[in-house]
Amino acid sequence: MNYQQDSPRFGERPPHDERFIGKMHTFPDLESIKATYGHVPLVVSTRGQIVESVHYGSFAVVAADGATIFSAGAARSPIYPRSGLKPLQLIAMVSAGLTLPDNLLALGASSHSGATNHQAGTEQILALHGLDASSLRNVPDLPYGPAEREAWLAAGRGPTQLAQDCSGKHAAMLATCVINGWTVDDYLDPTHPLQQLIEATLADLTCEAASASSIDGCGTPLFAYSLHGVARAYARFGPADPDSPTGRVAAAIRRYPEMVAGETRDVTRLMRAVSGLLAKDGAEGVQLVSLQDGTAIALKIADGADRARLPITLSILVALGVDQDLLTDVTCPPPLGGGTPVGELRPAKEITEAMSTVTDAGKSQS
Repeated sequence: MNYQQDSPRFGERPPHDERFIGKMHTFPDLESIKATYGHVPLVVSTRGQIVESVHYGSFAVVAADGATIFSAGAARSPIYPRSGLKPLQLIAMVSAGLTLPDNLLALGASSHSGATNHQAGTEQILALHGLDASSLRNVPDLPYGPAEREAWLAAGRGPTQLAQDCSGKHAAMLATCVINGWTVDDYLDPTHPLQQLIEATLADLTCEAASASSIDGCGTPLFAYSLHGVARAYARFGPADPDSPTGRVAAAIRRYPEMVAGETRDVTRLMRAVSGLLAKDGAEGVQLVSLQDGTAIALKIADGADRARLPITLSILVALGVDQDLLTDVTCPPPLGGGTPVGELRPAKEITEAMSTVTDAGKSQS
């Protein structure tokens, strides 16, 4: 528009610019967005009397035989389970001959906090197989646990591969390579025999072929599966033969939950609170759970917010019949104002009501 020629005089309505007609008030098709992503409200964060934030996501809950008990959102769409795959990756390693004491085997499935016992355990796995930390190919990092990281920095230390939270898994991968006579320098290559075995094992456990692949934060190959598929895989932990690779991994994790995470971590508290429960968290809001009877949960928070994992997980567990009194020590940190709690993180009302309807129907049929 030429200002000198086209600009209106005071009091006159400006002329239409055809370039913008029909565009200024065009909004995205919200229904198509919903259909594309499919997530639903799972967790709300309140501050005072109002809901301040809403976390969307999806989940699947399956029985020991893989049959769906209930689900919400985009439970059949692919997600990256991230570190939630570690116990399943460890099954592949045990099937390939990896044998370790239970505390070190649990460390092979860990996203550990970087405590002294985690780093020493990683070194022990390596030493048992004639290796040391120089063989690790994971990225250097500071300890994951806040207290461990603070102490590490106070001691003047920087990022290392041993301190990084995936070092236990990488040590287990290297040990598996040594046992099988595979090369160790390239153990992260997707074409390496170890990674090929892991991919085949994941396909078998999930009953799905990976719908996408990438590289996880620590450098290992990463595969995408549906929440239903990952839940089916975790359902195998419950009724597993104790002498099978799956049973041995499950027993180690249940016996040493602090080696899978850390003393103050929520998944550690959850496994200690409920007998036979196995839990693993993953980056970007992933949570996987298996109960002793084989019932399994797989959930993903759409925006990747870690704080939303626990409230919906606890709600699902209670809906499945887990005694709420057992979960009193597994708490969700509340929103703070001036250093004091001013709200809460809780499951969205709609999802709580939906789960209640499903579980009530199940009770009436039993």
